[in-house]
Amino acid sequence: QVQLVESGGGLVQPGGSLTLSCAASGFTMEYYAIGWFRQAPGKEREGVSCIASTADYTYYAEAVKGRFTISRDVTKSMVYLQMNSLQAEDSADYFCAKTGFGGYTCDGNESDYSHWGRGTRVTVSS
Repeated sequence: QVQLVESGGGLVQPGGSLTLSCAASGFTMEYYAIGWFRQAPGKEREGVSCIASTADYTYYAEAVKGRFTISRDVTKSMVYLQMNSLQAEDSADYFCAKTGFGGYTCDGNESDYSHWGRGTRVTVSS
């Protein structure tokens, strides 16, 4: 069965960095896009980044462009989100998800994603 397990969240000071990991199992990673989403308290969940099935295409929300980097290691069935220059506004629960179909592109549209992890919390505070 499909499983996605996030890790790497925690407390970090403003300006700091964190790397989130998403361990994927139960499917062939090269066939699907993997996305990262986040949800802050009282706010709707939003798409942060994704990497397409071919890994040639990545997407970033405007709020994180230039600060976050998504990558994957198919040999380890892992997807990573490197987050730099973290700000208080980045505090949220972060989720990884897989699309329900393959494709050469991806975006932050939640309806494209069929399976979700339980999330990992990131808190940016001094």
